[in-house]
Amino acid sequence: MLCFSIFFLNNHENNKYIIDTLELNGSAKEGDALFKINCVGCHGITARGLVGPDLHSITQRLNDKEIIKQVTGGLTPPMPSFEIDPVNMSNLLKYLHSLE
Repeated sequence: MLCFSIFFLNNHENNKYIIDTLELNGSAKEGDALFKINCVGCHGITARGLVGPDLHSITQRLNDKEIIKQVTGGLTPPMPSFEIDPVNMSNLLKYLHSLE
């Protein structure tokens, strides 16, 4: 029962974070700045990939919820997980959508 409670509470927090993020209308300009600070080392200055993959058209391969989980959970090594507030995550999503 304790394990279920922990799982439920953690999952609820993740869902609230995702819902809060998706309710926002981010800024591609702010997302670009965030990308340049945190992501260029692996994805390159133009997001065409280095260690990490090319992110152009990533929003056609993954939906926003999947992208949020990837960024916050670092689901595919060697990508680290990032603690990012909903506003900045929304900005990053907007930037990624601009790469299409």
